[in-house]
Amino acid sequence: MTWDPEALPHAVGKTIAVTGANAGIGYFSSEQFARAGAHVILACRDPERAEAAVSAIRRRVPGASVEAMPLDVADRSSVAAAAAALAEREHLDVLLLNAGIVHAPNQRATDAYGNELVLSTNVLGHFALTALTMPVLERTAGARVVSLGSLATLLARFPLDDLQLVDDYTSWKAYAQSKIAMQTFGFELHRRLRAAGSGVSSLVVHPGYSTSGRTPGIRGVNQPSHAKRFVDNLQAAWTQGKDHGAWSPVRASLDPDAQSGQFYGPRLATKGRPFLDRATRTSRSPRVGARLWPLLEEYSGQRFELG
Repeated sequence: MTWDPEALPHAVGKTIAVTGANAGIGYFSSEQFARAGAHVILACRDPERAEAAVSAIRRRVPGASVEAMPLDVADRSSVAAAAAALAEREHLDVLLLNAGIVHAPNQRATDAYGNELVLSTNVLGHFALTALTMPVLERTAGARVVSLGSLATLLARFPLDDLQLVDDYTSWKAYAQSKIAMQTFGFELHRRLRAAGSGVSSLVVHPGYSTSGRTPGIRGVNQPSHAKRFVDNLQAAWTQGKDHGAWSPVRASLDPDAQSGQFYGPRLATKGRPFLDRATRTSRSPRVGARLWPLLEEYSGQRFELG
């Protein structure tokens, strides 16, 4: 199927939850979902930024159906409360796992439970949220979980014996390993859903090299400085705006031909229209996925059983 990100299929009647939706890929995915007619839930940590994003979508998309929901993916009680609220919905068609730390701290930090902070934010909270929302996803025909990966997965190793980076922390390793873990989770979820005979799909995406300086300015959402725009535009040949970076998760969420276990990214790797891509061997490995799953259960404090 030829996919045109500027002419999305109608999504009227669908309910879509997007984590970390107040800026970046999450915001522009949410805006595009709203343009397609979906009801969009912006699940965000900062309530003021969430409301600014809701207001922006309503300004830019007349008649948009959108709301904010509190969610701090590094806080177990917040994850549980958000999942409980989603579970009360009649249906949940898409859960887009987008929230995360991109610029990891220079020094290793931990959450309230002792987990390395980037792993906690980018992966563990999403693992628990997906587990806890599985009942509403299961009762929704054609429901999808979409996990946001990264090109960084091409450039890093994945030592499962030090997933928490206790011995060898750097900000780059923290980010890259969290994205490898996120992609691995998405593919392992696909295998477990299929083994359990579930109708829920799990897809994985990456947004290419998307920068704020090449992204449309939106009050309260994306307001890069002139210097930032100048520097980012020097890289125009291999970068794109985050509005275009959202094309891959939006296609994985709305393309009627997309299937569980697929991986979408920009056609030119760092930029371009979304197409069916191939993820790294590590993140696709059933052996790595099987080893990662119990670690995610242990670190998140959340059992995740299917079937």
